[in-house]
Amino acid sequence: MKKVEAIVRPETFRALREKLEEVGINGLTVSEVAGCGQQKGQQGLFRGNTFEIKLLPKVKVEMVVESEFVDEIVQIIQEICSSNTVGDGKIFIYPIEDAIRIRTGESGKLAII
Repeated sequence: MKKVEAIVRPETFRALREKLEEVGINGLTVSEVAGCGQQKGQQGLFRGNTFEIKLLPKVKVEMVVESEFVDEIVQIIQEICSSNTVGDGKIFIYPIEDAIRIRTGESGKLAII
């Protein structure tokens, strides 16, 4: 099993969620986050005063899936979330030793489906 974690632009999340549902990925954890990287923030204007926003809003999408689905999921994330500009986000992939469903005690693959 692998955990796929993607940090993406908020405006791409809806299309990403719909595409993941189409391919059978229904178990997601989604968090609103803020961050900066090469994008380095942006300038804002409020009542005639400019200010710099260092941390930009992002959405973190996490899912634990069977290892054989990772390449397909990464491809979907890249297709949906790429605008070919700085700030599109990142994808992280982690190994998962085990997963246990608290309610039933099921573990492994049964716990994530």
